[in-house]
Amino acid sequence: MFSQQDQSFMMRALELAVKSSNSNEVPVGAVITNNGVVIGEGRNKVISNNDVSAHAEILAIRNASETTKNYRLNKCVIYITLEPCHMCAKAILDARIDRLVFAAPEPKTGSIISIDTLYDRLSFNHKIEVEHGLLADESANLLKAFFKARR
Repeated sequence: MFSQQDQSFMMRALELAVKSSNSNEVPVGAVITNNGVVIGEGRNKVISNNDVSAHAEILAIRNASETTKNYRLNKCVIYITLEPCHMCAKAILDARIDRLVFAAPEPKTGSIISIDTLYDRLSFNHKIEVEHGLLADESANLLKAFFKARR
């Protein structure tokens, strides 16, 4: 189901998530690729940027758009350590990313399989291939450790 390349890109997303955790941000990382090349990366910076929209996915999309000089990211793949929220899921859709791979489900705000099935329930003009579960335990353990340390 997942290739070695998928594993490599998700490992990079996990590295970014660790950086978020080390900055006291919720540990989420995102990587965007095109033809097997990283064109964008992001990690949560909501607190450090004082910006509610500074989720890993949004920052990765911004970075990839700067790299490509295009707001459309056709034929790209986004790897995320956690299931996207509604805001991020819609940004991924609007950027025209073709494939979404996420590690762990997000039972409180996940919009793909957890609290909603956003891509399945609405007729959008773009379809995204979704896969999940790649390095899910590693991502979930990182999140659990982060929140346990904060209690």
